[in-house]
Amino acid sequence: MEGENGVIEHKAYARVGFLGNPSDVYFGKTIAFSISNFFATVKLCPSKDLVIQPHPTHDLVNFSSHHQLVDRLNTEGYYGGVRLLMAIYKVFYNYCKENDIQLHHTNFTLSYDTNIPRQSGLSGSSGIVCAALNCFLDFYKVRDLIKVEVRPNLILAAEKELGIVAGLQDRVAQVYGGIVYMDFNKENMEKMGHGIYIPLDLSLLPPLYLIYAANPSDSGKVHSKVRQRWLDGDEFIVSSMLEVANIAEEGKTALEEKDYSKLAALMNRNFDLRRLMFGDAALGDLNIKMVEVARKVGAASKFTGSGGAVVAYCPEGTSQVKLLEDECQKAGFVLTLLEPFPSRLNDIDLKTMNM
Repeated sequence: MEGENGVIEHKAYARVGFLGNPSDVYFGKTIAFSISNFFATVKLCPSKDLVIQPHPTHDLVNFSSHHQLVDRLNTEGYYGGVRLLMAIYKVFYNYCKENDIQLHHTNFTLSYDTNIPRQSGLSGSSGIVCAALNCFLDFYKVRDLIKVEVRPNLILAAEKELGIVAGLQDRVAQVYGGIVYMDFNKENMEKMGHGIYIPLDLSLLPPLYLIYAANPSDSGKVHSKVRQRWLDGDEFIVSSMLEVANIAEEGKTALEEKDYSKLAALMNRNFDLRRLMFGDAALGDLNIKMVEVARKVGAASKFTGSGGAVVAYCPEGTSQVKLLEDECQKAGFVLTLLEPFPSRLNDIDLKTMNM
C-alpha cells in the first residue's frame, strides 16, 4: 500500500497451523490460515540515507537500571526485529542480483511494529519479514518479477540467515493469506523448490478459538531428536509423520464436506501424534496444559505452531465455549475468538502464479 510522499506500508498477519504441522519440514502436507487478530506492520519511507530503525520497545537499548536490563533479557531475550529487516533485505537483494532483476538506487528508512504475542507460535518473526518483503516488492516495482510461490522461500532464507529453524508452512500462509492447503512432497520440492499451494474457501472453517499465555515462560526446553531420527529412517517417526501429513489431506476433505466432527477428531489426533513423537519434555508443561484445559471441557485442540498457543474448536457451541472460558480463566490463559483473514494477493501477484 503506497501513501503520500512515496511511503509504503504493509501488514502481515499471524497464522494458525491448523492441521498437518509439523510435517511441512518432512515433505508432508499442512493446512494453515491467516488471522486478523494479530499482525506485524512494516513502513518504508524514501530517505537520503538507508536507515533501519530500531523499535522503541522490541529493540530497547536504554534502561533505567541493571535490574531492568536483566529482567528484560530474561523475559524478551536478546533479539528484536532489526536483524529480521536486515536479513530479508540481504536475501531480497541477492535474489534480484542472481536473477538479473534491476533495482534503483534510492535509499529508504524502514521501521516496524507488531502486536503478535511473543513466543506464541503465531509466526511473529516471519510476519515482520513478510511485511518487509512486500514493501521491497512495491518500492522497487518488482512485484511482477518475483513469483508468489518463491516468496515464502525468500522469507525462510532470511530467517535461516539468523539461525531460526523453521519450515515453509508459516511463510506460505502469510504470503498467500486466507486458508491454504500445502503439499510439500519431495518430488515437487526438489524439482520446483517449493510445494503445491491450494487456497481454500475461508467460509468452510467453523468458529475457532485461540488459547495462549499472556506471560509465556515454558515453551519446551529440551532439544528434540525427532529430526535426526527421521533422517535415520526411524520407523515410528517416519510412519507417524506420514500420518500427520495425511491428517491435513483428510482435513481438507472434512472442511469441504463440512464434517466438523471428523475435523475435531483430526485436530486431536494431530496433537496426540506430535506428543508421542516429541515427548512432554520437548513440548513443555505450559503448552500441554493449554491443550488439556480445552480437552477437559470436550473441545478439540492442538498447537498453532510448535508451542506457545493452542487452536480450539467447541463442537457443542456456545455452552461449551463458556465452559472453556471459565477453565482458561482459572488456569490463567487468554481465550479469544479467531478472526480468519482473507487473501490479500492482488492481480499482479496472481499473474505471477502462472509464469
